[in-house]
Amino acid sequence: MRARDIMTSEVKSLNPNSTVRDAAQIMKELNVGSVPVLEGNKPVGMITDRDIAIRNVANAGDVNTPVSQVMTGDVVFATPEMAEHEVARLMAENQIRRLPVVDNGSMVGIIALGDLAVNSRSDLEAGKALSTISVPSEPKR
Repeated sequence: MRARDIMTSEVKSLNPNSTVRDAAQIMKELNVGSVPVLEGNKPVGMITDRDIAIRNVANAGDVNTPVSQVMTGDVVFATPEMAEHEVARLMAENQIRRLPVVDNGSMVGIIALGDLAVNSRSDLEAGKALSTISVPSEPKR
């Protein structure tokens, strides 16, 4: 299977001027820990619950702070044709649970770790990715 076969196409996102409050509300609504940040349809970052806690709240931040000031800027992404084992490897290597899928510079979907686990053939890959993702490391910026 390819990334396009397992990705979610309907993805809520934010723009760089959206606020930390906007991000937290989407996370609560969708029960997720990260939301892509797009300029147009081009991914420019991911805002995570950890970004909000460490880069905003812990620094006496404001809920009206733009997500561009606290988001993780280096976007790791998959392409629609990437094999699911490559997706799992990317997630494991970068310790991320949600991976945007980008085609010609535009975000076309997102893959969550759970999406890999749903496919019985990729259970092993998802397990390997989760065990690597769960290892503590320095926060990425």
